Amino acid sequence: MRKIVTAILFVLLLASGRSAAQLKYSIPYPKMIPDGKDTLELFVIGDVMMHSAQFGYDHRKFLSGIADMMNKADFCIANMEMTLAGKPYSGYPAFSSPEYIADYIAGECGADVLLTANNHIMDRGKTGLERTLALYSSLRDSLGTEFTGCSRSEEERERTFPLMIEGKDIRIAIINFTYGTNNPRQDGWPKVEYMDRESLSEAFGKARSEKADFILVLPHWGEEYKLKHSSRQEEWAEWLVLQGADAIVGSHPHVVQDSCHIGKVPVIYSMGNAVSNMSATNTRLELAVTLRFEYDRFSGRKKMLEPELHFLWCCLPGRLTDSYTTIPVKKWASRKGDWLIKSDYDNMVETLDRVRKATGIAD
Repeated sequence: MRKIVTAILFVLLLASGRSAAQLKYSIPYPKMIPDGKDTLELFVIGDVMMHSAQFGYDHRKFLSGIADMMNKADFCIANMEMTLAGKPYSGYPAFSSPEYIADYIAGECGADVLLTANNHIMDRGKTGLERTLALYSSLRDSLGTEFTGCSRSEEERERTFPLMIEGKDIRIAIINFTYGTNNPRQDGWPKVEYMDRESLSEAFGKARSEKADFILVLPHWGEEYKLKHSSRQEEWAEWLVLQGADAIVGSHPHVVQDSCHIGKVPVIYSMGNAVSNMSATNTRLELAVTLRFEYDRFSGRKKMLEPELHFLWCCLPGRLTDSYTTIPVKKWASRKGDWLIKSDYDNMVETLDRVRKATGIAD
């Protein structure tokens, strides 16, 4: 019987004009096998400030040079060094900024987390802080933008200190606090998170109990205008690492400070400003920080990759555009011809060289 079937197949092959040698299996190309790794990206910028001189300029240009980097990240974090306490609007020394700046940072620039614990947050007292947090709460309701570092009630503090964010099955706790405020501390609500070891220990414990994979600490600390961190910052950084910090990214000095590792934990002592009217030496050069967290679904392992630091430059009106404009230095390093005032390009290059030498940071 088998011979008869074979003979019939042979006849059919001859009839179709194909030889036995042409009978081949069709083996498809192997499909790409995913490596099973997901990466969660956080992009952190420094002090968003609103000096009174900035009120008369188009705020939509302030961070337009880095808005793509902010929007591209899974989470963007911005330090809002101001209050939104209402009119009369004012800049330094008692900040009360127009409400549109928060809408711009969260809406157009894509900030997902607003940091509120800084020395200026009580510039208009408890009433100003209450109004500021109410406006941030409305942004949370409309855009999903979170805030942390201050709270209006025990329930809000429970939810935001630490603030838990999650994406790609990676869970991160954010702890934001300040060394102090320009107005004296006041009891009751609303509450500012201060540099207090007891409350911070509780925050670390809560982060662990809520199954945080990583703990990111964002302190407002240090000495203004100093390119090197202080001994007090270092002491605190060592303590934060012992508590379980996986990365520390600081603000407040208004300049870039040196960075290091304590054990395996990266410590960026100060990013400097994000946008401001400051023009003192070194205050226009800034850092943004990209933090990446990787999850290998095959092995179940999660790890933090080495941070990426980006030098930024805040152009004052009339130098590059007709408004304040923060730009990535690397992208603009070979574009001197675009500057309206060429000496400002030279200032950027000279400042970058000076700060690099002082801090040891290479972009």
